[in-house]
Amino acid sequence: MAHVIAVAGKGGVGKTTLCGLMIDYLAKKGKTPILAVDADANSNLNEVLGTDVEMTLGEIREEVSKAEMSKENPIPAGMTKADYMEFMFNRCLTEEDDYDLLVMGRSQGKGCYCFVNGLLQTQLARLTPNYPYIVVDNEAGMEHISRGILPKVDTFILVSDCSRRGVQAVGRIAELIKECEMKPESIGLIVNRAPDGKLNEGTKDEIEKQGLHLLGVIPQDTDVYEFDCDGRPTAELPETSPVRKALYAILDGLLK
Repeated sequence: MAHVIAVAGKGGVGKTTLCGLMIDYLAKKGKTPILAVDADANSNLNEVLGTDVEMTLGEIREEVSKAEMSKENPIPAGMTKADYMEFMFNRCLTEEDDYDLLVMGRSQGKGCYCFVNGLLQTQLARLTPNYPYIVVDNEAGMEHISRGILPKVDTFILVSDCSRRGVQAVGRIAELIKECEMKPESIGLIVNRAPDGKLNEGTKDEIEKQGLHLLGVIPQDTDVYEFDCDGRPTAELPETSPVRKALYAILDGLLK
């Protein structure tokens, strides 16, 4: 079975950037093929990785919805519904040399995400046995955790910025993980974008108050900002990047 790494935290703390670098780390370690899952409705993991996506699970939902409203049968003649859905699912799986990418995407306009969540859950269950590692970039909220959409999770990485609110947010996620009895082998916190790679006493106190295990600290780096502004994949940060170095050191200790 795959080793499933789930990354969670409040919005804007850099989860997706770290996920992209994590996938690159696993690829360099020869832990391939890797399944990268962008489980955020506001998906952009493909941009961090520099990968084009043909279709998302959310777009499947839209096609099915439009077909139902028009009362047209979208299934080509001679193809069963199961075969058609399998064909559509495969269009959502972007294949690269070292990893495959599955993107949840979002539904257009109004509508419930239940259908898309169900598709994601089904596909994760189907694909999990095919990969030694799966990296899941979760949404800012906690829906995938509370609804049990994720398969078993071996490693839970909580990401926060240096703010107390960020640490409090991941503290709530850690409690939810316990309530849902997910029982990962390990769970810990990475604090991202720390000035000079250091934490002030207030942040340290909040981490201790929340009962979180600190895996490490990622320094603030203007290169990440510049890459984003230039539209360059941040997974292509140079080997000398302090962000890459700090994350790799954390992963070396975590994924022995």
